[in-house]
Amino acid sequence: MKVILREDIENLGKSGELVTVKDGFGRNFLLPRKKAVLASEQNLRQLEHEKAVIAARNAKLKGAAEEQAKKIGAIKVSIKRRVGDQDKLFGSVTALDIAEAVAAEGQSIDRRHIHLPEPIKALGNYEVELRLHRDVIAKIKLEVLPE
Repeated sequence: MKVILREDIENLGKSGELVTVKDGFGRNFLLPRKKAVLASEQNLRQLEHEKAVIAARNAKLKGAAEEQAKKIGAIKVSIKRRVGDQDKLFGSVTALDIAEAVAAEGQSIDRRHIHLPEPIKALGNYEVELRLHRDVIAKIKLEVLPE
């Protein structure tokens, strides 16, 4: 099944691309969630028109993400957690905790933009990646302290 993507989908393609997907993935996931449209002749003509609109929108989003990255790059966040033996945390520090701590510093970010390979389970200093746009990655300094 050939579809035209309406938004970026990881491991599949970028917005506005014509891609071939399995029928079930297209019918059950992409089309109902309006993440893609069928690649009919009319939709292909409309795609040509929308490419300019999509490019302008992406440039605007990238510019906003770069500005936000400059502001966020200067932030150093501290999170206090209860610890047990050998400075091991009870629980862990997750993306939601980091988003709340950054919001307390005056910058709001979506927790889904925070990239943690795995939850933080020990005290120390960390550098956390924020993927604000597919081309813009900001880093903040995170310090996990004992209560």
